[in-house]
Amino acid sequence: MMDWLLHQLPSWLAFSAKQPIIFTEVAFWVFFAMVLVGYQLVHRKMALRNSYLFLISLYFYYKTSGSFFLLLLFSTTVDFYVGAWLAQTHTEWKRKAWVAVSVITNLSVLFYFKYPYFFAEFLADGFGVFWEPVPHYALWSNTYLGTDFVEDRILLPVGISFYTFQCLSYTIDIYRRQIEPVRRWADFGFYVSFFPQLVAGPIVRASEFIPQLYKEYKVTRAVFGMALFWILNGLLKKLILADYIASNFADRVFAQPTLYSGLECLLALFAYSLQVYADFSGYTDVAIGVAMLMGFTLTTNFNSPYKALSVSDFWRRWHISLSTWLRDYLYIPLGGNRQGSFASYTIVFLALFVISMLAESFWVPVSFAGAILLVFVLTRVWGPFRRWLNTNINVMLTMLLGGFWHGSSWNFVTWGGLNGLGLVGYKLWSKVRPWSPRNSWLGRAFGLVTTLTFITLTRAWFRAPGWDEALSILHRTWSAMDWGLADDIFLGFWRPLAVMALGYGIHWIPSRIKTRYRQAFAQAPIALQGLWALLTMWVIYQSLSADSQPFIYFQF
Repeated sequence: MMDWLLHQLPSWLAFSAKQPIIFTEVAFWVFFAMVLVGYQLVHRKMALRNSYLFLISLYFYYKTSGSFFLLLLFSTTVDFYVGAWLAQTHTEWKRKAWVAVSVITNLSVLFYFKYPYFFAEFLADGFGVFWEPVPHYALWSNTYLGTDFVEDRILLPVGISFYTFQCLSYTIDIYRRQIEPVRRWADFGFYVSFFPQLVAGPIVRASEFIPQLYKEYKVTRAVFGMALFWILNGLLKKLILADYIASNFADRVFAQPTLYSGLECLLALFAYSLQVYADFSGYTDVAIGVAMLMGFTLTTNFNSPYKALSVSDFWRRWHISLSTWLRDYLYIPLGGNRQGSFASYTIVFLALFVISMLAESFWVPVSFAGAILLVFVLTRVWGPFRRWLNTNINVMLTMLLGGFWHGSSWNFVTWGGLNGLGLVGYKLWSKVRPWSPRNSWLGRAFGLVTTLTFITLTRAWFRAPGWDEALSILHRTWSAMDWGLADDIFLGFWRPLAVMALGYGIHWIPSRIKTRYRQAFAQAPIALQGLWALLTMWVIYQSLSADSQPFIYFQF
């Protein structure tokens, strides 16, 4: 037996693309249990504790992404030293130069791994320039580290968008003199790579997390109960709501929308809205619970987004760590709602130029040129229009770039742009609407339904692999709508639709009631909590899908 274990141990410890350590696998919980055992030996000495968790987090990332952990170490090292040099530099132009080093380095790495094929396609379609991205990292890793990365394509490292933004926030906040740099490289490495939130967020600000590195470890009885609640809650969201709905309904319709009726396509869109929320917020819940057991608090990332009464309200509730990051590091520096900066108008011009170059019709660039001329004249002669443009241009740019952060395709840019138009449209509507949505249940219902419907329809571009597929499923929702098939549809898909109704129903439970039952669980006797945990595991086991669904935000 011992010989067999020793023989298998190297394969268990080594990276395997087929066996990553993720929250939905038993291997993660075995790994976490072992981490907690070691943690009890080091948690009293902060420097040793932080170094221990840094090494554990690196190993976790290695098990998830192989030799890409070297890339994480590279970003960590660059920003640690840039932060230290920033704090020691008082000449303004030198401080700007140092922060520029951080921004250029981080964004260059992100663009190399995430966007090369997007720009290769742009150069080919727009200028007839054919450039083939070369996977230099894969070639180097295979040669010197003995890895087996594919050599004909640049692979996207898991979580690179998340830890890149964390590194950027650190150096920018030091530049703004909002925080002091950490003294130890291992402390900063731990902040960047903390394994519960490393691969899919939430994006943790240095100003929120770094002070926790120097606090004593303390997990009270109530904190333990709440941590267990969040872990169980996240697993239920992911494995029952998200995966079951995806495998048994949403994925089938999105795979071949032309085979389904308009009602089925519409229901699939609402199913995907629930799936992506349950999937992403489920991961976040588990991450928050795991971090709490080690004495750390992560950023709240969701606040019942489908209770939103407007698009603006939705983006205050959805992926909060990203939306606030974009607000503080992009929207406000561009000018916020005060004015459009030079950078704002430059980006708009470049975006319109790109679209013009890609367009097959001569009338597209002509139309854009005419629109630019008209806008210029209106800003010169009509003050209200100039103020409106300055107020809203940065909203649109922020949402477009937020969409681009999610993925290197026009689908994500379109999704971001549509949400930007939704924000601008809501601001106009809020000035002329004859009622306030919060003054009556009818107004609240109208705001909730219209917001959820708008967000759901834009998700066609988020989910579909291309523009044609997104338009196809939207086209089916109105061209092939046949309410006479409703009975057959509900009978044929009653199980996933029932789970879907249950998910939305739980989501719409008033927040005060949710707070009460969370606290009741956290304060319940250990035996009762253990019984509930066993029941949860049994329910999950009974409903497990044969097709394991990866976390959606791993691809970002």
